Amino acid sequence: MSAGESGTGPVRELTLRGVVLGAVLTVVFTAANVYLGLRIGLTFATSIPAAVISMAVLRLLSGATIQENNIVQTIASSAGTLSAIVFVLPGLVMIGWWTGFPYWESVAVIAVGGILGVMYSVPLRRALVTGSDLPYPEGVAAAEVLKVGAGVGGAEENRRGLAAVMRGALLAALYPLLAKLKLVAEEASTLIRVGAGGTAFGGGLSMALVGVGHLVGLAVGIAMLVGIVISFGVLLPVLTAGGPPAGTELADFISTVFRQRIRFVGAGAIGVAAIWTLLRVIGPIVRGVAGAIAASRARKQAGYASLDLTERDLPIGLVGGTILLSMVPIALLLADFAAGGPVAESLGIGLAAAVLYVLVAGIFIASVCGYMAGLIGASNSPISGVGILAALGISLILLALYGRGGDAAATKALVAFALFVTAIVFGVATISNDNLQDLKTGQLVGATPWRQQVALVLGVLFGALVIPPILDLLNGTFGFLGAPGAGENALAAPQAALISTIAQGVLGGSLDWNLVGLGAAIGVVALAVDGALRRSGRGALPPLAVGMGMYLPTQTTGMVVIGAILGHLYNRWAARQADPELAERMGVLTATGLIVGDGLFNIAYAAIVAATNDPDSLAIVHANPVAMPLGIAVFGGLVGYAYWRMRRDGAAR
Repeated sequence: MSAGESGTGPVRELTLRGVVLGAVLTVVFTAANVYLGLRIGLTFATSIPAAVISMAVLRLLSGATIQENNIVQTIASSAGTLSAIVFVLPGLVMIGWWTGFPYWESVAVIAVGGILGVMYSVPLRRALVTGSDLPYPEGVAAAEVLKVGAGVGGAEENRRGLAAVMRGALLAALYPLLAKLKLVAEEASTLIRVGAGGTAFGGGLSMALVGVGHLVGLAVGIAMLVGIVISFGVLLPVLTAGGPPAGTELADFISTVFRQRIRFVGAGAIGVAAIWTLLRVIGPIVRGVAGAIAASRARKQAGYASLDLTERDLPIGLVGGTILLSMVPIALLLADFAAGGPVAESLGIGLAAAVLYVLVAGIFIASVCGYMAGLIGASNSPISGVGILAALGISLILLALYGRGGDAAATKALVAFALFVTAIVFGVATISNDNLQDLKTGQLVGATPWRQQVALVLGVLFGALVIPPILDLLNGTFGFLGAPGAGENALAAPQAALISTIAQGVLGGSLDWNLVGLGAAIGVVALAVDGALRRSGRGALPPLAVGMGMYLPTQTTGMVVIGAILGHLYNRWAARQADPELAERMGVLTATGLIVGDGLFNIAYAAIVAATNDPDSLAIVHANPVAMPLGIAVFGGLVGYAYWRMRRDGAAR
């Protein structure tokens, strides 16, 4: 492995020890994310925890650099994010098509989709990272952690910065520990009756979500709040107005309506906003590709040394060739999977349509997911909403080519084929959702883009090798809810169930298109409002963030909104200080610590659950009637203390 370069000589960057450490972290983070994704439908960004662990380990060795630590976190975060493939792949077991996860077939699907995601992100780096003002909250936070660990900024500032990160991390880990002990509630929620129906509001009591809100800014927070009001303040009361069916609790009815109806409205809004986002970034993408071609020509003429560090991507010819060559194994995989079903009867047209869909949809989805990650971060990006759109697209293509299959067995085969294609496209989505975040970190710490892109590919390969056996283990131990033979402790795999339902609804004729259309109409209105605000200079209302607020449960979005408001108020205070940059950086570092602590605790907790096979293994009480009010009080106190210390650290001395 080679080192990077700087003005003073070689810099240690892409090293064998860094790759090995990244591979080891991959196993830990990927296992944790696979389990959490299947159990509760959420995954966490692994870049910041990986950066913290990498710094702790490499500090024991000689010659460690900030760029080498960046490579480690890039590998681990790439693989950890790829675990979101569990939002699709278990659907094949849930519909009864697979009984387990064929190892090499699963590895190939995950790897080829992930590598495509890396390749698509190369020209997107120029369009959405170096040529964009998107906040990239997790990318910026990871860079701040790396800088503090490397001593950038001077001894005193870094002492205060490191203290801010550590304090935030301890606060963020303390609350979920109390929650797992069952002393306080993990979320605060309330049911509101509206006639015979009602709605529900809640918020996950997570310091990490507050930290993310602080980093994404007020415009995104307000846009998400608008989405929350639309879904939970208007749509849920209307769609539950008839009351629950006999024998069904109102709370369960509201939850079901949200999952089975409101989310489709949200997906429609995300779809319209995504298309508009793609239209907005086409120009920068074209300029990014042109810049990559120009850099490639300069490299051929004078070598990489003639290029600025930020221009040293993987050669665009290699990128384009890899994308096209990837279509060959994709076609072979799809041909093998289609055997015995309706697609096999006219294999040529079916394969051509599916491969072309992967190629074109990959560009669209990589762009949109990269933009969403830049807007709100990889952890909170509604990646399953993109999965819904991908499943809708291929299902409609199959419906046009083959109808509804003719009988139940043929329809089931078409649904399985649609899910298999979606899994490939979803690999592109998950990786592009994370890659640009990592590349933003690299930009801020002086990394060489092509070395980081190689690290991303390595992370994909490591993740692809690790994920299938973990899935098989969990399938054999717990099973998936709704799958044939699943036991009472089956994992819910909520996104996989939802995306499978989409494919079955399109190909079986039961999907309610009115809900998707309603969401699309709301998305158009959000676009118009955003345009009017921008033209008037009165701010913005990012339409994708509105769609996220509609699609995601308030347990995820509520605290992001609160964090955005708190961050805005803090930054207004910081701007009035003698050293505004220092004050604002202390805010960023504390918010970063909140994300770090939550991520590290989740990893430790997932390991404990895997070892004990008991999600309540930490509980010291089984019933706590005051868990919610006590939790709100404790959580509010911790947030208040975090911001009090933030202001104290940010005041110039």
